[in-house]
Amino acid sequence: GDIVLLAKPVTLTEGDRVTLTTDVPVATDGTSKPEKLLYAVSLPPVHGQIEHINYPGVPISSYSQLDVVAQKVSYVHDKSHGAGKESLR
Repeated sequence: GDIVLLAKPVTLTEGDRVTLTTDVPVATDGTSKPEKLLYAVSLPPVHGQIEHINYPGVPISSYSQLDVVAQKVSYVHDKSHGAGKESLR
């Protein structure tokens, strides 16, 4: 049962987009099926949103490890001024 999530910081400027890859969030739960892991966005980003690349402009609240591996999920900064550090939860 333990779940391990490793994340690396990403620097963006206003209006930028970053595709989530296994270099940014990578998770494991000790099973042999990491592709079945699901991420839930419990606290949406303040200065942007998480989107599926096939549906730009539409925020999502969950995605799978397969989506991350396929590079189908991105964080989009909303161009708000004065945005400081932000983390995804």
